Amino acid sequence: MTVRRVMGIETEYGILQPGRPLANPMLLSSHVVAVHAAARDGARTRARWDYDDEDPLHDARGFHLQRASAHPSLLTDDPEAPAPSGDGPQALPRASTDEYEDPGAANVILTNGARLYVDHAHPEYSSPEVTNPLDAVRWDRAGERVMLASVRALASTQALPDVALYKNNVDGKGATYGMHENYLVDRAVPFNDLAARLIPFFVSRQVFTGAGRVGVGQRGEAAGFQISQRADYMEAEIGLETTLRRPIINTRDEPHADPDRWRRLHVIIGDATMLEVSTYLRLGTTSLVLWLIERAVAEGGAGGALSVVDRLTLRDPVQAVHLISHDVTLTARVELVDGRRLTALEIQREYLTAVRSALAHTGDELDEQSEDVLDRWASVLDRLATDPASCAREVEWLAKLRLLEGMRRRDHLAWDHPRLAAMDLQWSDVRPERGLYHRLVSAGAVELLVTPEQVSEAVLHPPRDTRAYFRGEAVARYGAEISAASWDSVVFDVPGAATLQRVPMRDPLRGTAAHVADLLDRSPDAASLLEALGA
Repeated sequence: MTVRRVMGIETEYGILQPGRPLANPMLLSSHVVAVHAAARDGARTRARWDYDDEDPLHDARGFHLQRASAHPSLLTDDPEAPAPSGDGPQALPRASTDEYEDPGAANVILTNGARLYVDHAHPEYSSPEVTNPLDAVRWDRAGERVMLASVRALASTQALPDVALYKNNVDGKGATYGMHENYLVDRAVPFNDLAARLIPFFVSRQVFTGAGRVGVGQRGEAAGFQISQRADYMEAEIGLETTLRRPIINTRDEPHADPDRWRRLHVIIGDATMLEVSTYLRLGTTSLVLWLIERAVAEGGAGGALSVVDRLTLRDPVQAVHLISHDVTLTARVELVDGRRLTALEIQREYLTAVRSALAHTGDELDEQSEDVLDRWASVLDRLATDPASCAREVEWLAKLRLLEGMRRRDHLAWDHPRLAAMDLQWSDVRPERGLYHRLVSAGAVELLVTPEQVSEAVLHPPRDTRAYFRGEAVARYGAEISAASWDSVVFDVPGAATLQRVPMRDPLRGTAAHVADLLDRSPDAASLLEALGA
């Protein structure tokens, strides 16, 4: 058994212009992307993002939403303008192209294989494809460095606005923006079965993956502190939407790979987290549960392990998401359809037990990282039940709560005091001199899994074991000769060639360093590379 699978993280960053609370976030976001494109070392490409294979309106339940019927926030495949938010009265109209100095600059393909662009009025960093949760942490942290570089570049340019960027999910005024996880899943698993077996897991995992939030309710109507930033914005069990009536299970069927082999599970319920262990466990435990479901479908039940999961169906999953998030004592019980009432910790233990049971049945050997995820999962669940404070180095909402409770005791503050809301925002500021998380790192108060040197390398270089290697290296080496790129192709524009030449990459595990590194080293230009590829 292994946590290894193709995965990635997309993060929309909160954005403000200090002193100008009504500044247009789309315009600010375009500056964040454009200044990075102009400042990055060795930038020689104006390659556009290739939308040809994107279809955000294809639903995994077997139908296609008509474009005329779709909310504008779903139209993420329009290169002329970023899709607006779907947050009700807070939503902005679609931006016209004259609001941008260069619309194409609002979409950049990075040398590490990632995508930096404007999405839903926020700058978004979509990490390159990786094959394990530890690498997901590493290239996610690289995204924070990319955003910090843009903040620094804007601050040093008098003609451009200063911005502040936050790796969080709420603006405190009723709007939320997403951190989306992506996992490639075997297409043989029926989608309805996949969704049903994941809902209780996603609802309950927030006890160790939540980022914590000051305020209860979408607009913080009630004073208090809760576990998850996204929980109050979950309004449906299942659906295609991502920015309105947000579902626990998103049905967008856009695999960015061979659709006969894979589907891409697009997970929108999670929080963006600064703590590396929180991110690592979120990706790692989800991958293990997906392994359980895939293996059980392939083998007809994995020794009965899946029957444990099938008995965890919640009577009201949306209500359960909110209830669990609002209870920092971790004792709230949610009702299952079979009449049982379980806590989130008990539900998570059932999933852990099922994974271990399936492992014992299959006899699969554990690789080192899978064993680490299993051990950490069990340890965190045990300690959350008996001594939650001991998890503050690993679980973000507890680390944040400890900091806020210290201020509350010292200054006798109620939960509705604006200083606490300000601290909540400051927690995730990407600037090390401003972000409270960074102060905990300096004090040795949180556990780190990747080194600063590993993150620095990931800012510039792609993972070596996915197709992101070919994409990132092609941009770095042949940027001036690339017309466009997407997750599953690179389009070259070679001087003198009669047509553009597309290199397809439908298999995310091809185009790795093992496959193409020597070939790239032997190809001084794109023409010689394409000749060697037989394109």
